[in-house]
Amino acid sequence: MIKVSVLYPAAEGARFDMDYYVDRHVAMIAELLGAALLDVEIDQGLAGAAPGSQPPFVAAVHMYFESMASFQTAFAPHAKAIRKDVSAYTDIQPQTQIATVVRARKQG
Repeated sequence: MIKVSVLYPAAEGARFDMDYYVDRHVAMIAELLGAALLDVEIDQGLAGAAPGSQPPFVAAVHMYFESMASFQTAFAPHAKAIRKDVSAYTDIQPQTQIATVVRARKQG
């Protein structure tokens, strides 16, 4: 299983419309990618590690796929439409990471 994470770094004065992101953008992605998208999680930054600090990211989305091939096959035909919609909710340049999901085992 792979996870595609898109992160939005916090920046002074940056614009990010969380309602639009959740209700329209991510909903559009889920519809376009269909069954290839196994699960999706959205994070809204709350705080940094130090007490009282600001979060390093305003938001992030984590999308799960069976494989890199299933992600690429589902995403490629819709990439232009998905990217075009970004300006509707933010002026932040998103960062993307694709990772293999590794589950840790609980000790004890």
